[in-house]
Amino acid sequence: MPKPEKSTDALPARLGLWDAVSIIVGIVVGVAIFRAPQLVFANVSSAWMGLGAWLLGGVLSFIGALCYAELATTYPRIGGDYVYLSRAYGRWVGFLFGWGQLAVILTGSIGTMAYAFADYAVPTFGLDQVATAPGDEVLSEEEKNQKAALETAQRDRWTAWLAAGAVAALTLLNLCGVMFGKAAQNVLTAAKVIGLVGIIVAGFGWGSGEWRPAERIVEINFGFAMVMVLYAFGGWNDCAFVAAEVRHRERNIPLALLLGISGITIIYLLANGAYLMGLGFDGLRGSSAPAADVLTAAVGEWGGKAISVLVMVSALGAINGLIFTGARVYAALGADHRVFALLGRWNLRLDVPVWSLLAQGVITLLLIVAVGTEAGRGAVDASLGAIGLAGLPWDQYFGGFETLVAGSAPVFWAFFLLTGLSLFQLRWIDRERIRPFSAPFYPFTPFIFCLTCTYMLYSSLVYAKALALIGIVPLLLGLPLYWLSPKRP
Repeated sequence: MPKPEKSTDALPARLGLWDAVSIIVGIVVGVAIFRAPQLVFANVSSAWMGLGAWLLGGVLSFIGALCYAELATTYPRIGGDYVYLSRAYGRWVGFLFGWGQLAVILTGSIGTMAYAFADYAVPTFGLDQVATAPGDEVLSEEEKNQKAALETAQRDRWTAWLAAGAVAALTLLNLCGVMFGKAAQNVLTAAKVIGLVGIIVAGFGWGSGEWRPAERIVEINFGFAMVMVLYAFGGWNDCAFVAAEVRHRERNIPLALLLGISGITIIYLLANGAYLMGLGFDGLRGSSAPAADVLTAAVGEWGGKAISVLVMVSALGAINGLIFTGARVYAALGADHRVFALLGRWNLRLDVPVWSLLAQGVITLLLIVAVGTEAGRGAVDASLGAIGLAGLPWDQYFGGFETLVAGSAPVFWAFFLLTGLSLFQLRWIDRERIRPFSAPFYPFTPFIFCLTCTYMLYSSLVYAKALALIGIVPLLLGLPLYWLSPKRP
């Protein structure tokens, strides 16, 4: 009796157009739209300049999507960038890409979204509160500090548990089968879009903020504003990881990328317009939680709670989308390289890469413990000290997972740039290959996309500095693994 496993080369196409669009919107529209607007508008001189930055981010992402649409339809195998990089530059580049995604980049992104979910869930459900007792109002200063330390420890403990629980639960859901994974994605994406529509209605319906600054703004940093905008648009390319599972891919993959990014751009412009209407330009520049402030002004105090729930749903949607698509990269890696052969096996009954999902989940949970908890960070610093290196500046980069993301960003943008350049290379080496979709205005579109990636690579290196080693060191550890792994037949 045959085992219920199969190769990645004969996958049923179970994803329709709107499933692919849902994956894109679900991954991209995470928590950035609730955090990034203040940083964007704080670094521009006018409301229209800020909205222009968001529109430019959409246009640049749209150009990138045109390049990915050509690559995904020409090479419709699961794995996305892994396939293009292997074909363009050799197996070792694709191997390093897949290894880097598994070791730090994708798993770190899943962990980041999990902590974003937990950061909002803990105060929403009152899990950070220590029970009060008679006489607490007359505590000494030392006793108050002890109680505050106890609350902090309790909050951190609950945050880590909830983050781990979110990853474990959604991984198990995806292990139940591709239909469960895509259904969860569609529901979570619909919920977050409905919530954002509520914010937009509140801002435009009840707001009357002043869009002009009270004083002339001289110091601006449009480059940093664009870094935050492009960060908010990040993740649309992950749709290419599931290209082989999309029905009528020659038509649906380009449509999904273009519809997804167009929809996200419209959502972002309307949401930022609602923030401006509700708070005004100066108010938005000074607000750390613009969505909560807009809803609170429109409907009262419960608006803040509603925003917390919306952020939690958005984070869960991003987690599920990353889990769903990320496992496909490791499955493609395992199909080609013996050292990861187990990851290339697909369950015949469930149509999912079971071992890839499990490996991704376990590594993400290890990262949550290693860089998201005080004990884990202490262990990391102790390990670095044992080999003569200084500990990591956790507080400088706003905590554990933000540190991980900052450190891995240069590696992410380096591979993104290589994918853009691969379009030129593949058009040359595969001149006779049929391209169901060709990027319009070639070579200008891939050239603009590569320029964008180069700028983001430079900006991420400037921001991360020595922290770039967080991504580079694990990536380089993949080289001996590649040398030890012969090609699979």
